[in-house]
Amino acid sequence: MAIDRTPVMKRARRLGIEAAFTGSTKKSKKKPAMSRKKVSEYGLQLKEKQKAKFCYCVQEKQFKKYFERAAKMKTGITGENLLMLLEMRLDNVVYRLGFARTRREARQLVSHGIMQVNGKRVNIPSYNTKPGDIISVAPKHKESVRFKDIAAATGGRRVETWLDASLADLKGNIVSLPTREQIDTPVNETFIVELYSK
Repeated sequence: MAIDRTPVMKRARRLGIEAAFTGSTKKSKKKPAMSRKKVSEYGLQLKEKQKAKFCYCVQEKQFKKYFERAAKMKTGITGENLLMLLEMRLDNVVYRLGFARTRREARQLVSHGIMQVNGKRVNIPSYNTKPGDIISVAPKHKESVRFKDIAAATGGRRVETWLDASLADLKGNIVSLPTREQIDTPVNETFIVELYSK
Protein backbone atom coordinates (compact mmCIF):
# COMPACT_ATOMS: atom_id res chain seq x y z
CA MET A 1 0.00 0.00 0.00
CA ALA A 2 1.25 3.50 -0.88
CA ILE A 3 2.19 5.61 2.12
CA ASP A 4 2.46 9.40 1.98
CA ARG A 5 5.16 10.37 4.46
CA THR A 6 4.71 14.14 3.97
CA PRO A 7 4.26 15.82 7.39
CA VAL A 8 0.60 16.32 8.32
CA MET A 9 0.96 20.06 8.90
CA LYS A 10 2.65 20.57 5.53
CA ARG A 11 -0.11 18.69 3.70
CA ALA A 12 -2.83 20.57 5.60
CA ARG A 13 -1.24 23.93 4.74
CA ARG A 14 -0.91 22.98 1.08
CA LEU A 15 -4.58 21.99 0.92
CA GLY A 16 -5.66 25.08 2.86
CA ILE A 17 -7.41 23.26 5.71
CA GLU A 18 -7.01 23.21 9.47
CA ALA A 19 -5.10 20.19 10.78
CA ALA A 20 -7.78 20.01 13.51
CA PHE A 21 -10.09 18.29 11.01
CA THR A 22 -7.84 15.22 11.22
CA GLY A 23 -7.81 15.48 15.02
CA SER A 24 -4.33 16.98 15.22
CA THR A 25 -3.82 19.59 17.95
CA LYS A 26 -0.70 21.00 16.33
CA LYS A 27 -0.81 24.57 15.11
CA SER A 28 1.38 25.94 12.38
CA LYS A 29 2.84 29.44 12.54
CA LYS A 30 3.48 29.36 8.82
CA LYS A 31 0.92 30.67 6.41
CA PRO A 32 0.14 29.02 3.08
CA ALA A 33 2.09 30.63 0.27
CA MET A 34 -0.12 32.85 -1.86
CA SER A 35 -0.13 31.66 -5.44
CA ARG A 36 -0.57 34.24 -8.18
CA LYS A 37 -1.52 31.58 -10.68
CA LYS A 38 -5.15 31.35 -11.61
CA VAL A 39 -6.41 27.91 -10.58
CA SER A 40 -8.26 26.05 -13.31
CA GLU A 41 -11.62 24.35 -12.81
CA TYR A 42 -9.83 20.99 -12.89
CA GLY A 43 -7.37 22.26 -10.26
CA LEU A 44 -10.22 23.21 -7.91
CA GLN A 45 -11.91 19.82 -8.39
CA LEU A 46 -8.66 17.94 -7.81
CA LYS A 47 -7.94 19.92 -4.64
CA GLU A 48 -11.35 19.01 -3.15
CA LYS A 49 -10.69 15.33 -3.83
CA GLN A 50 -7.24 15.60 -2.22
CA LYS A 51 -8.82 17.26 0.84
CA ALA A 52 -11.28 14.39 1.27
CA LYS A 53 -8.55 11.77 0.84
CA PHE A 54 -6.33 13.58 3.36
CA CYS A 55 -9.06 14.04 5.98
CA TYR A 56 -10.19 10.39 5.86
CA CYS A 57 -6.70 8.89 5.29
CA VAL A 58 -7.81 7.09 2.11
CA GLN A 59 -5.66 6.31 -0.94
CA GLU A 60 -6.72 6.91 -4.56
CA LYS A 61 -7.79 3.37 -5.50
CA GLN A 62 -9.96 2.98 -2.40
CA PHE A 63 -11.41 6.48 -2.77
CA LYS A 64 -12.51 5.72 -6.33
CA LYS A 65 -14.28 2.56 -5.12
CA TYR A 66 -16.17 4.64 -2.54
CA PHE A 67 -17.23 7.04 -5.29
CA GLU A 68 -18.45 4.17 -7.49
CA ARG A 69 -20.48 2.78 -4.58
CA ALA A 70 -21.95 6.22 -3.87
CA ALA A 71 -22.93 6.65 -7.54
CA LYS A 72 -24.76 3.29 -7.57
CA MET A 73 -26.82 4.02 -4.44
CA LYS A 74 -30.52 4.34 -5.28
CA THR A 75 -31.27 7.11 -2.78
CA GLY A 76 -29.57 10.42 -2.04
CA ILE A 77 -27.12 12.62 -3.94
CA THR A 78 -23.84 11.04 -5.07
CA GLY A 79 -21.58 13.59 -3.35
CA GLU A 80 -23.42 13.36 -0.04
CA ASN A 81 -23.50 9.56 -0.28
CA LEU A 82 -19.72 9.59 -0.78
CA LEU A 83 -19.12 11.58 2.42
CA MET A 84 -21.60 9.39 4.30
CA LEU A 85 -19.75 6.21 3.23
CA LEU A 86 -16.43 7.73 4.34
CA GLU A 87 -17.93 8.75 7.69
CA MET A 88 -19.20 5.19 8.27
CA ARG A 89 -15.70 3.68 8.01
CA LEU A 90 -14.81 2.00 11.31
CA ASP A 91 -11.64 4.05 11.84
CA ASN A 92 -13.61 7.29 11.36
CA VAL A 93 -16.38 6.14 13.72
CA VAL A 94 -13.78 5.29 16.40
CA TYR A 95 -12.33 8.81 15.98
CA ARG A 96 -15.76 10.48 16.05
CA LEU A 97 -16.72 8.59 19.23
CA GLY A 98 -13.67 10.07 20.98
CA PHE A 99 -11.80 6.76 21.41
CA ALA A 100 -8.80 8.16 19.48
CA ARG A 101 -7.18 11.58 19.28
CA THR A 102 -6.69 11.49 15.51
CA ARG A 103 -7.98 9.44 12.59
CA ARG A 104 -4.48 7.99 12.17
CA GLU A 105 -4.52 6.80 15.76
CA ALA A 106 -8.02 5.35 15.25
CA ARG A 107 -6.74 3.47 12.20
CA GLN A 108 -3.88 2.05 14.28
CA LEU A 109 -6.21 0.97 17.11
CA VAL A 110 -8.43 -0.90 14.65
CA SER A 111 -5.47 -2.48 12.78
CA HIS A 112 -4.06 -3.79 16.07
CA GLY A 113 -7.35 -5.52 16.90
CA ILE A 114 -8.13 -3.33 19.91
CA MET A 115 -11.62 -2.35 18.71
CA GLN A 116 -14.73 -4.53 18.64
CA VAL A 117 -17.95 -4.26 16.63
CA ASN A 118 -20.95 -5.90 18.32
CA GLY A 119 -18.58 -7.77 20.64
CA LYS A 120 -16.43 -9.21 17.84
CA ARG A 121 -12.85 -8.15 17.10
CA VAL A 122 -12.50 -6.27 13.80
CA ASN A 123 -9.07 -5.24 12.50
CA ILE A 124 -10.07 -3.68 9.16
CA PRO A 125 -10.06 0.17 9.30
CA SER A 126 -12.31 0.42 6.22
CA TYR A 127 -14.93 -1.93 7.74
CA ASN A 128 -18.36 -0.56 6.81
CA THR A 129 -20.38 0.06 9.97
CA LYS A 130 -24.16 0.51 10.02
CA PRO A 131 -26.83 1.98 12.33
CA GLY A 132 -27.30 -0.19 15.41
CA ASP A 133 -23.66 -1.34 15.56
CA ILE A 134 -22.02 -1.15 18.99
CA ILE A 135 -18.37 -0.07 18.88
CA SER A 136 -16.24 -0.80 21.95
CA VAL A 137 -12.70 -1.23 23.17
CA ALA A 138 -11.70 -4.85 23.86
CA PRO A 139 -12.07 -5.56 27.63
CA LYS A 140 -8.38 -6.33 28.21
CA HIS A 141 -7.37 -2.86 26.89
CA LYS A 142 -9.93 -0.75 28.75
CA GLU A 143 -7.76 -0.15 31.81
CA SER A 144 -4.62 0.72 29.84
CA VAL A 145 -2.86 4.06 30.39
CA ARG A 146 -3.26 4.82 26.70
CA PHE A 147 -7.05 5.00 26.91
CA LYS A 148 -6.92 7.06 30.10
CA ASP A 149 -4.77 9.58 28.20
CA ILE A 150 -7.12 9.47 25.20
CA ALA A 151 -10.17 10.02 27.44
CA ALA A 152 -8.47 13.03 29.03
CA ALA A 153 -7.61 14.48 25.60
CA THR A 154 -10.97 13.88 23.91
CA GLY A 155 -13.31 14.35 26.89
CA GLY A 156 -14.34 17.83 25.76
CA ARG A 157 -14.81 16.93 22.10
CA ARG A 158 -18.35 17.13 20.78
CA VAL A 159 -19.77 13.76 19.72
CA GLU A 160 -21.85 13.96 16.55
CA THR A 161 -25.62 13.55 16.98
CA TRP A 162 -25.70 10.43 14.80
CA LEU A 163 -23.56 8.70 17.43
CA ASP A 164 -24.01 7.91 21.11
CA ALA A 165 -20.82 7.51 23.15
CA SER A 166 -19.79 6.67 26.70
CA LEU A 167 -16.13 7.50 27.34
CA ALA A 168 -16.39 6.02 30.84
CA ASP A 169 -17.27 2.59 29.41
CA LEU A 170 -15.31 3.10 26.16
CA LYS A 171 -18.39 2.03 24.27
CA GLY A 172 -20.60 3.73 21.72
CA ASN A 173 -23.25 2.96 19.16
CA ILE A 174 -24.32 4.28 15.78
CA VAL A 175 -27.77 5.83 16.09
CA SER A 176 -28.34 6.67 12.42
CA LEU A 177 -26.65 7.41 9.11
CA PRO A 178 -25.06 10.89 9.11
CA THR A 179 -26.68 13.62 7.00
CA ARG A 180 -24.65 16.25 5.12
CA GLU A 181 -25.48 18.84 7.80
CA GLN A 182 -23.91 16.58 10.45
CA ILE A 183 -20.62 16.18 8.55
CA ASP A 184 -18.20 19.02 9.28
CA THR A 185 -15.44 17.95 6.87
CA PRO A 186 -14.42 21.08 4.87
CA VAL A 187 -14.96 19.53 1.42
CA ASN A 188 -17.11 20.64 -1.50
CA GLU A 189 -18.32 17.23 -2.68
CA THR A 190 -19.91 18.71 -5.83
CA PHE A 191 -16.43 19.33 -7.28
CA ILE A 192 -15.47 15.70 -6.62
CA VAL A 193 -18.56 14.46 -8.49
CA GLU A 194 -17.76 16.79 -11.40
CA LEU A 195 -14.16 15.50 -11.49
CA TYR A 196 -15.19 11.84 -11.69
CA SER A 197 -17.97 12.60 -14.18
CA LYS A 198 -15.53 13.72 -16.88
